[in-house]
Amino acid sequence: MIYKNIKKATFLNRPNRFIAHIELDGKVEVCHVKNTGRCKELLTENATVFVQESDNPNRKTKYDLIAVLKGDRLINMDSQIPNKVFGEWAKNSRFFGDIKLLKAEKTFENSRFDFYIETETDKIFVEVKGVTLEEDGVVLFPDAPTERGVKHINELCRCIENGYKAYIFFIIQMDNVKYFTPNRKTHAAFADALKTAKVKGVGVYALDCKVSENSITADKFVKIRL
Repeated sequence: MIYKNIKKATFLNRPNRFIAHIELDGKVEVCHVKNTGRCKELLTENATVFVQESDNPNRKTKYDLIAVLKGDRLINMDSQIPNKVFGEWAKNSRFFGDIKLLKAEKTFENSRFDFYIETETDKIFVEVKGVTLEEDGVVLFPDAPTERGVKHINELCRCIENGYKAYIFFIIQMDNVKYFTPNRKTHAAFADALKTAKVKGVGVYALDCKVSENSITADKFVKIRL
């Protein structure tokens, strides 16, 4: 995935979930934050960020916040990008074999999953989660309680019971990490649901990403500790 019109800026503050104030070319600008998570460990005062300039004159904000430097680690924090990254990877990796159908946003019972895939032999539902929380090289999800996430995991189990294959992929929006683990401290129910889903046959995988100032691409599988 390639971004156009990327500019380097300095993060100043975040008055609410949706916008941030940045300094760019000596001016204070209002920037849209494409991630409604807390991200307190990322958006620290004077952090170096990378923003995308929009060419839409009707937008309320001219910039979107795409990535941030946390120390020497570049982290993509665009919450809209993991699905695109997974879609590209699924088509190119042959992890699922010969894909006959790859459809985004498919409903099963009471959930809308991120992807539905068909091969010659399998019908597959996939849920994708983006991961930006990192502590000493360990990456965790979620960074805030997510009842919706628990619901999705439980209904992936229902997919298995109904003869489908089911997967949850954690797209880690950075590279060079030690392992992935569910954030039990923040949401124990999510961690428990993920562990149960694994036992019931849901495939649980994590992929790190090569991240640059203007691109992100899925790279390698990461060890998972449940």
